[in-house]
Amino acid sequence: MEIYSADKIRNIALFGHVGSGKTTLAEAILFYTKAIGRQGKIVDGNTTLDYDPEEIKRQMSVSLSVACCEYKGSKINIIDTPGDFDFLGEEMSGIRIADSGVIMISAKGGTSVGSEKAIRLLKGKNVPFLFFMNRMDEPNADFDAVAARMMERYGPSVIPLSFPIMKDGQMTGIVDVMNRKAFSIEKGTGKFVEYPLPEEYNDKVDDLQNKVNEVVAEADDALMEKFFAGEPFTEDEFRHGVHAGFREGKLHPIYCGSAFMNWGIDFLLNCISKDTPPAGKKPALEATLPDGSTQMVGCSIDDPLAAFVFKTISDPFVGKISIFKVNAGTLRANSTVYNATKGKDERIGGLFYLRGKEQIATDKVTAGDIGAAAKLANTDTNDTLCDKARILEMPKIKFPTPVLSKSIVPDKKGEEDKIISGLTKLADEDHCFSVETNPETKQMVLSGLGDMQLKVIMSKLKSVYNVSCTLDAPRVPYREAIRKKVKVQGKHKKQSGGHGQYGDVWIEFEPNPETEDLVFEEKVFGGAVPKNYFPAVEKGLQESVKKGILAGYPVVNLKATLLDGSYHPVDSSEMAFKIAANLAFKAGMTAASPVLLEPISKVEVHIPEDKQGDIMGDLNKRRGRIMGIDADEFGSVVNAEVPTAEMLEYATDLKSMTQGRGWFSMEHVRYEPAPDEIAQKVVAEAKVEEDS
Repeated sequence: MEIYSADKIRNIALFGHVGSGKTTLAEAILFYTKAIGRQGKIVDGNTTLDYDPEEIKRQMSVSLSVACCEYKGSKINIIDTPGDFDFLGEEMSGIRIADSGVIMISAKGGTSVGSEKAIRLLKGKNVPFLFFMNRMDEPNADFDAVAARMMERYGPSVIPLSFPIMKDGQMTGIVDVMNRKAFSIEKGTGKFVEYPLPEEYNDKVDDLQNKVNEVVAEADDALMEKFFAGEPFTEDEFRHGVHAGFREGKLHPIYCGSAFMNWGIDFLLNCISKDTPPAGKKPALEATLPDGSTQMVGCSIDDPLAAFVFKTISDPFVGKISIFKVNAGTLRANSTVYNATKGKDERIGGLFYLRGKEQIATDKVTAGDIGAAAKLANTDTNDTLCDKARILEMPKIKFPTPVLSKSIVPDKKGEEDKIISGLTKLADEDHCFSVETNPETKQMVLSGLGDMQLKVIMSKLKSVYNVSCTLDAPRVPYREAIRKKVKVQGKHKKQSGGHGQYGDVWIEFEPNPETEDLVFEEKVFGGAVPKNYFPAVEKGLQESVKKGILAGYPVVNLKATLLDGSYHPVDSSEMAFKIAANLAFKAGMTAASPVLLEPISKVEVHIPEDKQGDIMGDLNKRRGRIMGIDADEFGSVVNAEVPTAEMLEYATDLKSMTQGRGWFSMEHVRYEPAPDEIAQKVVAEAKVEEDS
C-alpha cells in the first residue's frame, strides 16, 4: 500500500447502537473498494472487523478494530466501535483519534439510545459527524419520516444530502441533492447508474439546497452577503462552505442506503473522500512537555515524531499489538523511539497497517495515518512515542470508571494466580475494568462497566487462558465502632514451668469521630507499666482493631488510652502485653455498645429529564438521601448519598430504567450506623460463615 499524505487520509469512526449495522457498513466499504474479495456477514461469523471469537459467538462487536482501504486517491481508515454501553471505553478510543464520525441510524426507527450517546460524545470532543440511514432495503423503511424527526430534534444542522427514490415501497434509486442528480441502483452489485432527475423531486431538492446554502453562507462574510443578495455560489464557494460547515459542526448531512445490500456505499464514500476533513486539517492538540508546560502539536510530517497509542490487542499467538495514530512526523520500522509516558526508549521492529486481523507490512507510518507494531516492551494504551528532540505527551483518553463489581470465585481451588495472570493480560486490551484482592474480605473483586463486559472477560479467561470462574456478589466492607466511653482491664497471666507470662493493662476506650484510624495515647503514672511495653500495647491494639466482635469487620473511630496496669520483673514480656491489650480490646468493645457501620457512597446520576422522578423514587427505595438536583446539557443530574450495599447492581438497574441513557459515578464518603435489621442480617451471615 502506498504512503499517503495527511491531506489524503481520512480517519472515519463508525458509531451507533448495538446491531445498527456498523460492522456491516465497514464490510460493504471494504468490499466496494476492493480491499477484500468477498463481503462477509455477521451471521456467518466471517466479517473482517469482528474476528475475535467472542464477537463471532455473540454476533456483536466487543472491541474497537481498524481497517484501511483506498478510494479515488484517498486512504480511508475505518475505525469500527462497539455499540453496547458496556464497551464505552472502546467508543471513546475511537473518538479520540477520529477525524470524523459516521453515526448509523435506522430507516425504520431513527436515532436510538446508542446513536444519541455517540452524538453527545462526538459533540463533547468537537468531532464532526454525519448520519447514514441504514436498512433502506427492509419493509416499512420510511426515510422522510425519520429525517423529519431528526431535523426537528437536532435543528438546522441536520440536512439530507441524499434521499431515496421509492417505488411500490421499495428503494430503486437515490437523489444527489448537492449535484441535482438521480441514480438507479443495480440490485445485484449496488452500483449506481445516472439518469435525469425526475421533475417531481425538483421542489424537494430546491428546499434542501436552500437549507445547505444557509449553512454555506455562515462559512464567511462574503458568502453571507452573496446569499442575502440572492446570488448563486460558485462550485468552489459551495464546496468550501460545505467543508467549513461540516468541520465546525454546523452541518450534519444525512445519507441513505443499505449496508447489507451495498446500496448507497459509493455515494457515502464520495462524501467521505470529498467533504469530510482530512487528517491534515484536524485541529492541533495540546501536548504536555516534561516541565509541565504545554505545546500545540499539529499534523505535520516535517515536525519531530509524536505518535499516540490508542488501542492494544493481546494476541496469545502474536503477542501484544499496539495500534497508534501518528500525530506528527514519521514512525519508521526498525528504529528506536522514546516513550515519553514511561520515560524509556522503545525499539520498533516491523510496522504494519491493519485490516481487521490482516497485517499489511510497511516501512513507515506518516503523520495523520494509523498503524500498528507488535511486541513493544514498554508501551501500553495511552502512551506517547516521540523523538527525543521533542519530548512530549499527547492528551490521554479519559476512560470511564468501573461501576459494577463482582467477586471472582475459581471453579477449581488454587487457580487464583492463573486468574490474576490472565486478567493482567486482558487489562492490556481493556482499560475499563480493574481487579483487586480485597485484603479485608479476602475476595478477588472484578469491576467493570456492566454485565456484558464482565461476561466477555470471564469467557476470554476460559477460552484463552483455560481458567473457569464464577461471578458472585461481592461482600460489602462494613465497619464496627463503639458508642460510649468505657474503662476496662486486660490481664494475661500464665504459669507453666520456667518463665511465665504476665501482662496487665487498664485501657480507656472512647469514640473518636475525628479519624477512622486508631488513636493511641498513654497516661501511665509511677511506672505501673514500663515505657518499653507501650509499643507492645499499641501493636496489640492495632492488630485487634482489624477484627471487631460483631461480625469480624475492622473497628474504626476508636481512641484508646493506656491508664494503668502492672508488670512482673521476670514474667512480663512484649508478647504478654500484646495479649493483654487484645483482651482489654474485646472487653471494651463488649461493654461500649458496639455498632455495625455501613459504607455510604456519594452518587451522581446523569439521566434524561423525563426520568428524574423515577430515578429519585428508586434512590429513595435504596435508602438514599437526595442531596440536590442539577442540570447538564443532556438532562438532569441527581446527587445523592446511598448505602453502598444498595448500589451493587445499580449499573444494571439504571441501564434498564433509562434504556441505557443514564450513567453514574460513585465514591465512598463515610460510614454510618447500619439500621438494626441490616446489622442483624450481616451479623447472622458472618456467624454462619464462621461456623462453616
